[in-house]
Amino acid sequence: MTRILPVLTVILVIVAFWTACVIPMNAHLTADQAARDGVIVTPETPAARQELTGVALAVMNPAIISQTFVQKRPRLPSPHQVVGELYDTVFAKKITSKRSLVFHGWVTLSATLLGFAMGTTLGIVLAVGIVYNRTMDKSVMPWAITSQTIPILALAPMIIVMLGAIGIQGLLPKSIISAYLSFFPVVVGMVKGLRSPDTMQLDLLRTYNANANQAFWKLRLPASTPYLFASLKIGISAALVGAIVGELPTGARAGFGARMLVGDQYGQPLVTWAALFAAALTAAALVALLSLIERQTLKQMGMQAA
Repeated sequence: MTRILPVLTVILVIVAFWTACVIPMNAHLTADQAARDGVIVTPETPAARQELTGVALAVMNPAIISQTFVQKRPRLPSPHQVVGELYDTVFAKKITSKRSLVFHGWVTLSATLLGFAMGTTLGIVLAVGIVYNRTMDKSVMPWAITSQTIPILALAPMIIVMLGAIGIQGLLPKSIISAYLSFFPVVVGMVKGLRSPDTMQLDLLRTYNANANQAFWKLRLPASTPYLFASLKIGISAALVGAIVGELPTGARAGFGARMLVGDQYGQPLVTWAALFAAALTAAALVALLSLIERQTLKQMGMQAA
């Protein structure tokens, strides 16, 4: 309960702030529509209405307030509208429907998991090389850091276009983008973890005449496990972002990124917001799953998760 209460408090504050912002953001749209319908009276010209803030319009016409929360194409959807759209597209649609977020979620999730596996494998291999090889430490690590300064929004279209030119399309290009974003946290975390044993522990192994392989499997790898899981939780979220970004420049027809594009192109903000929140919930579920695996793994190793 002590862990859940702060989280719930933050969520309530965000929802309250979000709800309060709906009124000024949608007041002009609501006032214009109501004036055209002859429901309420506002300043006669659009220019005169634009001089008033959303709050002022709401004060002049309290009926506007309730209507700001039910606009079909609002500038800022209200929380209950987003929840309703999520329910409709997750539970009320068949999972084979192109309007189902479960269908689109699986498309994005498959690229995320493949990219995450690729990025994690690459990150662990590079980390081991960096720790055990001085040349890699001086050469690979700076390049790994530099690679993260390249904006993914600029790099993703290049990867998609280059791979498309040689006939590689679909899942793999998005997975490569996910791997690009997810490998770096794993590299940094594993390097830190593999170097975490202190000098006394390493000297103790030498007194037992342990070789480098035994030191790795018996000391360095177990010591790096908490660092690895911390990196994996960051990496899985980054991989999901990479998969979504990979869907944007291609005009993809499926995936969370595709739903966001549909919402933007056809003026359906509820579709965009529902896909955005579905992606956030997916990331939270993946991180929670890794946290569960972490607790079980560390418990078996006689450690305790932070």
